[in-house]
Amino acid sequence: MTLQPTGQQEKEAEVLVSPPAIVVLFNDEVHTFDEVIGQIIKATGCESAKAEALTWEVHTNGKAAVFEGPMDECLGVSRTLEEIALQTQIQV
Repeated sequence: MTLQPTGQQEKEAEVLVSPPAIVVLFNDEVHTFDEVIGQIIKATGCESAKAEALTWEVHTNGKAAVFEGPMDECLGVSRTLEEIALQTQIQV
């Protein structure tokens, strides 16, 4: 006798999703605040005030999580930040 999966078991299997990833931006001594703020806005689409706060966090702490979301979106954000040679890391 073989057991067949129930409808509930099939639904539970469909609900599994990967956890969100996080893009971390690292501080450097090369870029100006305005350059970093502009690139964060370009990469994430966030408001200017949020980009400025994130830039200060990067400057103060040496790094900051600037975006959280699905891996494909994190890859795009990271690529955009790295267009001007900013250093990023994606964490899962």
